[in-house]
Amino acid sequence: MELCDRNIAELRTLLDSKELSSVELTRYYLNRIEKIDAQIDSYITVCADEAIQAAKKADERIAKGQAKALTGIPISIKDNMCIEGIRTTCGSKMLESFIPPYSATVIHKLLNEQAVILGKTSMDEFAMGGSTQTSYYKKTKNPHDLTRVPGGSSGGSAAAVAARLSAISLGSDTGGSIRQPAAFCGITGMKPTYGSVSRFGLIAFGSSLDQIGPMAHSAKECATILNTIGGYDCNDGTSSRQEIDFESLLGKDIKGMIVALPKEFFEEGIDKEVRESVLAAAKKYEEMGVCIEEVSMPSLKYAIAAYYLLSSAEASSNLSRYDGIKFGYCMPHAKTYKERIERTRREGFGDEVKRRILLGTYALSSGYYDAYYKKALYIREKIKEEYNKIFERCDVMLTPTAPTVAFKRGAIENDPVKMYLADICTVTVNIAGLPGISTTCGYDKDNMPIGMSIIGKAFDDAKVIQVADAFEKDFIRKAPSL
Repeated sequence: MELCDRNIAELRTLLDSKELSSVELTRYYLNRIEKIDAQIDSYITVCADEAIQAAKKADERIAKGQAKALTGIPISIKDNMCIEGIRTTCGSKMLESFIPPYSATVIHKLLNEQAVILGKTSMDEFAMGGSTQTSYYKKTKNPHDLTRVPGGSSGGSAAAVAARLSAISLGSDTGGSIRQPAAFCGITGMKPTYGSVSRFGLIAFGSSLDQIGPMAHSAKECATILNTIGGYDCNDGTSSRQEIDFESLLGKDIKGMIVALPKEFFEEGIDKEVRESVLAAAKKYEEMGVCIEEVSMPSLKYAIAAYYLLSSAEASSNLSRYDGIKFGYCMPHAKTYKERIERTRREGFGDEVKRRILLGTYALSSGYYDAYYKKALYIREKIKEEYNKIFERCDVMLTPTAPTVAFKRGAIENDPVKMYLADICTVTVNIAGLPGISTTCGYDKDNMPIGMSIIGKAFDDAKVIQVADAFEKDFIRKAPSL
């Protein structure tokens, strides 16, 4: 078995038994990146020298018998999380030369365990997109079919894990940006409960929606990563003090659980093969002793509109800091202060980012706030109420992760409406601040992965992981042939 095919528990055993050093493992992954990533373009920045130095420190810690779960394990990081001294671009020309003077809390936690950071992965610009084709630097490809997108905005992280160019990865999820690329690339990705993982050092898109989470080959690995990066952080005003042991329910019987199947998620717009695969997974759960119960979420038809109003409004506020004065790209030779700001933002931002800034600014402007933004807030509360009502009776919910499998590059990226509608299965989880995990449940006629999502009530992350893990135990994934 190749090293890249081993899970992190197996790598942990090899490292702790001294059969393999972290330096050897890191060099193995760096060699794979050098040989394969030109086909995929999953990395924006590879930190080879820093990774080898980190691996040497990890080996010293292992030699002392002080290894933690992720000590010496190679990991990639989405390029919107700050790492001190390492370029962080957010996939944008605006931050082409930005070197953060500090690290995100999740990075500190990884480095405290002596995890090895291989580099920063490609992403849609400022996390705005569902294909990783709006990146200023790399148009990432799907490892299962290089003519297709890997999903987005964490497509670089998903592609890196799927192609075995990092053992695990961190992504961020604002409206499905971990779960949708996980589905497209045939891996597991989790958006934890809002506030359970610190957002300090994550470059903001939609502050009430953004959440950092893991991308790996299994729910069990996601739980291990979350136990490292999760927990309260005084630097994040939205951080929760409620403790979660993400691994606490792994391996426990799910017999007797009630799984909700929301009928609106299986209606028009969902590809037939996707629907059949998810319903087949529901049958599999029934064989495990789970009760499947059909439920309804009437507000789903308003979810896309509400999400894009809320996220764009927050984006228009968050991105106002990029003015060519404080940091980032600056248009030189401007004659006036106003011209510098205008031309910096015109040249520094891509089309999708400009589109969302305009939409958000419009929704917040005088005369339109009540008509649009306030109504979106009302829909947010209705979606929360519907989830709460369902979870009064049901343990978790099962849905498709995306309406289709990964689409062809260039197929719909130029049609914003179609791109936005592709988020229909994921955005409600962010709107309500709930935990959701995507795992592969089948393959279509072209052998492209199909993802299903398991959603739970707030801070019930361990149960969501437990249910996903139960399905994964008997499911055989197909690795991309690279």
